[in-house]
Amino acid sequence: MKQRFLAIVNPAAGGGRSAKLADSILDLVRQVGVELEVARTTAAGDATALARRAYGDGFRNFLAVGGDGTAFEIVNGLFPQALSGDRVSLGFLPLGTGNSFLKDFTSSGVQYTINALENRSRRSCDLIRLHHADGDLHFLNLLSLGLPAEVGALTNRRFKPLGELGYVLGVLARVVNLQHFAFPHRINGGEWDARPCLFLSFSNSKFTGGKMMIAPHADPTDGQIECVRWGPIGRAALIRTLPQLFTGSHIRHPLASRAAARRVDFDLGATVNVLIDGEVLQLDCRWLEVLPAALDAVV
Repeated sequence: MKQRFLAIVNPAAGGGRSAKLADSILDLVRQVGVELEVARTTAAGDATALARRAYGDGFRNFLAVGGDGTAFEIVNGLFPQALSGDRVSLGFLPLGTGNSFLKDFTSSGVQYTINALENRSRRSCDLIRLHHADGDLHFLNLLSLGLPAEVGALTNRRFKPLGELGYVLGVLARVVNLQHFAFPHRINGGEWDARPCLFLSFSNSKFTGGKMMIAPHADPTDGQIECVRWGPIGRAALIRTLPQLFTGSHIRHPLASRAAARRVDFDLGATVNVLIDGEVLQLDCRWLEVLPAALDAVV
């Protein structure tokens, strides 16, 4: 029997790359015996609405055709109802800028997912649930506070049309105007930590932005949230060590630390910029928790 998937295509992903390539890639998916229905987004939030409606109509298999933000929206259309209903599977045809989650499994991108679809390969993966002042969000990749979120906010505001170059410009601009922030939090019910830091990241997978290995010890199948903190660092020292973020070796820096968690509580007292699976939002975060093996990834 053929597998039946809903492919949700974000034509704007990758600066329009998805719009150019999606149809030909979906034809390749059909050639390996997958029955596809296709829906295209036209605005932010469309993928969430499409996934939620499709789940109600009986779809349980989904393809995110775009980038990290496309997958993030689909996940939030499927959860929390998929926790108490039928399991869902999600595959990734990476045509966006970041495509971070899939990097934990492969560097082959589209072809890897096509092979996984042909072989009916699945792996149970964790989700992380964020509870904030206005509700809940679910994510596959990571949530970051501090420098990554500030870079993302600035990039979206000033440099978004420039793609990856825009993100580099955002990094440089934030390094020039370097700030450190305090984000009071506690891990697994321990002591509260309100020390200033360069950033805090709470990761389910290793990469962010497609290339930066923020959490080299993260594993999306281990039932844990990987918590990475980098303490206050001077501008010159940060510039020297920035390349380490792409190899994961920053975790050995004297100002860096990591911990594994099942729950993280926050006491922020206000909304802050939050980078969550490629999207920058302003949220008053209250707590995070891991949802072990919540969905099947096509990997």
